Amino acid sequence: MKLKSTLIAGAAIVALLPGQALATGISSEEAKALLERLNQLEQEVVSLRAQLGSVETVQQQQSEQVAAVEKVAQAKEKTSIKFKGAPEIKTEDGWSFKPRGRILYDFNNLSSVPSTINIPGEGFSNEARRVRLGVQGKIPGGFGYKLEADLLDGVELTDAYLDYKSGGLTITVGQHNNFQSLEEISSSNDTSFIERAAFTDAFGFQRKVGVSAAYKTGDLLLQGGVFTDNIDDLSDGNDSINLDGRVVFAPKLGDAQLHLGGSVHWTDLGDTIDSVRYRQRPLIHSVDTRFINTGNISADEQLTYGLEAAVISGRFHAAAETHWAKVSRPGLANPTFFGGSIEAGLFLTDDKREYKGGVFKGVKVKNPVGSGGSGAWQVNVRYDRLDLTDAGIIGGTQDGYMASLIWTPVDYVRFLVNYGHLSYGNALGIVTGAPEDYSVDVIGARAQIAF
Repeated sequence: MKLKSTLIAGAAIVALLPGQALATGISSEEAKALLERLNQLEQEVVSLRAQLGSVETVQQQQSEQVAAVEKVAQAKEKTSIKFKGAPEIKTEDGWSFKPRGRILYDFNNLSSVPSTINIPGEGFSNEARRVRLGVQGKIPGGFGYKLEADLLDGVELTDAYLDYKSGGLTITVGQHNNFQSLEEISSSNDTSFIERAAFTDAFGFQRKVGVSAAYKTGDLLLQGGVFTDNIDDLSDGNDSINLDGRVVFAPKLGDAQLHLGGSVHWTDLGDTIDSVRYRQRPLIHSVDTRFINTGNISADEQLTYGLEAAVISGRFHAAAETHWAKVSRPGLANPTFFGGSIEAGLFLTDDKREYKGGVFKGVKVKNPVGSGGSGAWQVNVRYDRLDLTDAGIIGGTQDGYMASLIWTPVDYVRFLVNYGHLSYGNALGIVTGAPEDYSVDVIGARAQIAF
């Protein structure tokens, strides 16, 4: 209102002045005063224009800030964060990112060792079994990645690969499992005992660098690939090559999940690797002694093959595997070694063992601790056989009779207690002082978190 009144008064004075000056005349003092007043009015107009410009600038800045806030809000609507042991970030356009890791601590005891055998591992021992950190995620266009390392002895890469998925097809490039067996490729976070069946370590199953393809259609899963060696063993002199394949048929029979499978693995050791060795610890990894051991066997090729079967029905599960390892020795008889296991387990609570994609998965606790429940409780029994004696190679035999109790208070946390009675045959002198036949007892406990 002040601006409007001032402008109107100024305009009136300017309009009236000429007529008044012609009619009566004005003095020089009056003219000077009028001119000063006009100059003041001009300055006020300039000042008011500047103020109007500042107001417009502020309004524009406020408008830009509102637009920025709206843009952030829209971005948040397109991004989701879910907590699966660790935060998993996903966007609508196909990106995802999730940190992952695990910590497994073992506390073990080896007893009943014959007095003729003197080894440092007898009695109590403990270790950090696995300490891993990594990341995994997806990239628009069907691509994904996984990178994980074990931090116990420096940095040792476990999984390090890029994959592509389209429908039922998955193509993987990099270091990953080469489809050895149900027990081996099921995560150590989800096994029924603190260690896998004896044949998986004895026959040297490990991740390798390669290119593989998997195709799932209905209840059928086909997996195969070409691999070289573990990433830590690669060099310009290591020209070993592996061909690996696995077939799984996993139908549902009512509420029961069935699993039937088999795998074949051929290895050409190449020009620089001229021997293989098969051996195994007594169920617990913190003991370095191998009571069963073939020693180094000259070889140029290796062929392993196995069968798998499992069933999950409500709180009950059972699984069985057999595996053979045949060694090709130039000019000598070719030995074939055997390993296998059979197990059964039952949840004491209203939980069940999970299964997906041809492997066992971790339990999803129905009544977790902290929400009024007691967690998931499970008991398991297993018979485990490993025979490393054939064609003149005497590596001994091991028969394991095992039981375990597992408490999973919440998802991602587990506590395990194992007992094992291990009987050895054809074992004379494999370990210094070892008799032909004897047995040992082991107790193992584990505390773990995995996310």
